[in-house]
Amino acid sequence: MDISHIEHLGIAVKSIENSLPYYENVLGLKCYNIEEVADQKVKTAFFQVGQTKIELLEPTSEESTIAKFIEKRGEGIHHIAFAVPNVAAALAEVEAKGVQLIDKQPRKGAENLNIAFLHPKSTASVLTELCQQ
Repeated sequence: MDISHIEHLGIAVKSIENSLPYYENVLGLKCYNIEEVADQKVKTAFFQVGQTKIELLEPTSEESTIAKFIEKRGEGIHHIAFAVPNVAAALAEVEAKGVQLIDKQPRKGAENLNIAFLHPKSTASVLTELCQQ
């Protein structure tokens, strides 16, 4: 697989509004985008750190996977996302190597990226996202 860089680290938070002061006032980062991804029942906030982004994920529904994650594990790192030139091709490659897929086909994510997730049962217990610009 042709990974160019870590696209972002996803961090589950109960409230973006309550989390912003840490990232902006303590770390000195600037939030450049807040958007809701309705079909994923999540609100996101992004910070650029070099070539990598930090994505805060706030659930917008109790049924969201982020709400369930926070309920089970608390706030914290949720996933790592790798940039690839072609998500569909990367999915086919990892599936052929026995990796369990959450998404069989790419879908639209925040910042209009094509995304797909790999199941942590076959990725060393780390929820992994593949992203394509």
